[in-house]
Amino acid sequence: MRKLKLRLKGTPRTTLFRRREIAIFKSLLGSLIIIFLSSCGSKLEEIKPNIVLINVDDLGWKDVGFMGSKFYETPNIDYLATLGMVFVNGYASASNCAPSRATLMTGKWSVRHGIYSVGSSERGDAKYRKLIPTKNTQILNPNFRTLPEILKENDYNTCHAGKWHLSDNPVSYGFDLNIGGGHNGHPKSYLPPYKNVSIEAGNNRHLTDLIVEKTLDFLDTVQGPFFLNYAPYAVHTPIQPIESLLPKYKNKEEINGQGNVEYATMIENLDRNLGLLVNKLKTKNHFENSLIVFTSDNGGLYGITKQLPLRAGKGSYYEGGIRVPWIFIAPGKIKKTTSSDLAISNIDVLPTILEFAGIEAGNLEMDGISLLPFLKQEQSEIERTLFWHFPIYLQAYKKDHNENRDTLFRTRPGSVIRKGDWKLHYYFEDEGIELYNLRMDEGERKNLAEVEREKAEELLVDLKGWWKKTNAPIPSIQNPAYSAPSIEKTELSISP
Repeated sequence: MRKLKLRLKGTPRTTLFRRREIAIFKSLLGSLIIIFLSSCGSKLEEIKPNIVLINVDDLGWKDVGFMGSKFYETPNIDYLATLGMVFVNGYASASNCAPSRATLMTGKWSVRHGIYSVGSSERGDAKYRKLIPTKNTQILNPNFRTLPEILKENDYNTCHAGKWHLSDNPVSYGFDLNIGGGHNGHPKSYLPPYKNVSIEAGNNRHLTDLIVEKTLDFLDTVQGPFFLNYAPYAVHTPIQPIESLLPKYKNKEEINGQGNVEYATMIENLDRNLGLLVNKLKTKNHFENSLIVFTSDNGGLYGITKQLPLRAGKGSYYEGGIRVPWIFIAPGKIKKTTSSDLAISNIDVLPTILEFAGIEAGNLEMDGISLLPFLKQEQSEIERTLFWHFPIYLQAYKKDHNENRDTLFRTRPGSVIRKGDWKLHYYFEDEGIELYNLRMDEGERKNLAEVEREKAEELLVDLKGWWKKTNAPIPSIQNPAYSAPSIEKTELSISP
């Protein structure tokens, strides 16, 4: 009985001691696991996506294979189109270089930054300009917060490669590295000496090849998340062919207004360089954690290329001048081989990138919307209206061969609004109105302003409301040098 008591008395003490040891061990182990997982989670949250913005110069809506070109060959760009979402109703915010790029960097309409064109607003013969145009701003105001500045503030390494066109040096606007960017709108030559492009020599001589070479060097050495604004000067004039590719295109037949052999070689060379860029992203393990945006700054240059069935080209606010190719790619986040007919513009790029990167916009006022809900297919439709404002003149590229409103100007002072399927053009010189249903008439061939008066009035009211909201400058002062009796209208003879 005594032994039994000792045994019963001793057993609980030993068991209790061991249980306490086990409990303490489990508690410590649990704490360590929680700390470890929290640390890992924190590190995972800190991994920010890379941002690659590809903004080609003067590449038309239909100058690429995935949008239907049968003449130009773009296998690498077409491959990118299979990896994400294509927007078939994608626009540039302006029909020429500088204003489009200013909007891309700021997320603001042209009326806010005041850049409407390149150089002077008094373009074309003075005797044909009925109004005194709004003065054009030629350098982006440094007070605007730009996309690279915001990303840099959030620990991104920032690199600009190629055409800048908004000031003398993009480094002043948030870029750590500048590869060949300046205030010039295009190179005087794609072969050395480039004359107006400042860039260090490398293994390649052709400017398009040299810029991508330097860009690949950046990708080889960059540490941490990065923003790459890849903006090749190609395929802007001068049209200088890649000699080795000429034989390939000389035997191809022109199709749908596309048949410029020299231009075709420039497009293929651009495409080859984009292939090198994508391959580098993959070999450096950047691709899977990147958002890649592909677009163009404005429509293709009419006379060099056509975008049928779209009307006109660069410099015009008909569809051929402002509709451009668009692709968004983010592996694992944007479903492959998808498309959307949502009307978007490059005013949407800045808010989309910020939301994708998890960056709060704060008090930053943006005119665009984030496309992330559409890219993730959480939303497919939205009621929105797009606007374009051009209170200046831009002379015709070819007076004897164009699809503009008249033979002398690609654009006279005016505004454009797209709402749903409807698009209205308004001209300040004569209060002229053109109304098109883009679903029925993508080529803007049939003006419905007289037939659909209620719809025209509805859009005009919306447009005037936008003028007031944005304090848009409206040219109204008569030009004393004006002597032309009337606007020379162009009779369209090319069918879609």
